[in-house]
Amino acid sequence: MESRDPRPVMERNTRDGIIDTALRLLEETGLPDLSMRRLASSLGVQPSALYWHFENKQSLLAAVADRIVGAAEPAPATGDRDVDVTAAALGLRDALLSHRDGAEVVLSTQALGLGSDTTHRRLADALGDGGAAASGATVLLQFILGHASLVQQRIQAARFGAYPQDEADVVAQTSADFAAGVRMILAGLDATR
Repeated sequence: MESRDPRPVMERNTRDGIIDTALRLLEETGLPDLSMRRLASSLGVQPSALYWHFENKQSLLAAVADRIVGAAEPAPATGDRDVDVTAAALGLRDALLSHRDGAEVVLSTQALGLGSDTTHRRLADALGDGGAAASGATVLLQFILGHASLVQQRIQAARFGAYPQDEADVVAQTSADFAAGVRMILAGLDATR
């Protein structure tokens, strides 16, 4: 009887197939061990084949970051700015936390000015206040990325017994902190109007 690999068959020579495989490897190995060589090996191609689709590892990670944040489904607008901004922020946070090292991938991509500005635009649209919305979205995005990075580091430490809470407690406690932070940012934006 033939043994079958339970993983889905990846399209190894397409941009989307490479991103799919990179995301799978990110989940399995984490960002520090996600190399172009490992990715190429997993796809059954030479590393040089990846450079037909991506100029370098950072451009690959930018595409992975776009995929991660693209999973944050935009919540329907309610007309209540605070509700809409909170929903957008929570959606992005959840998307970041749904992938191992997701926050770090997106944060490094944003720091280098790579990838799309979809998340920034989504937050600015939810803020809906012209020029102030752009700067408010920048501050909010930085808070979300920093917060999600902290949560992922604590979760990783908890897995190894190096943090005094278990993973579920980390998520529960930091969720309350996150909601409070979003409220504070919104109050601060209101105070500057």
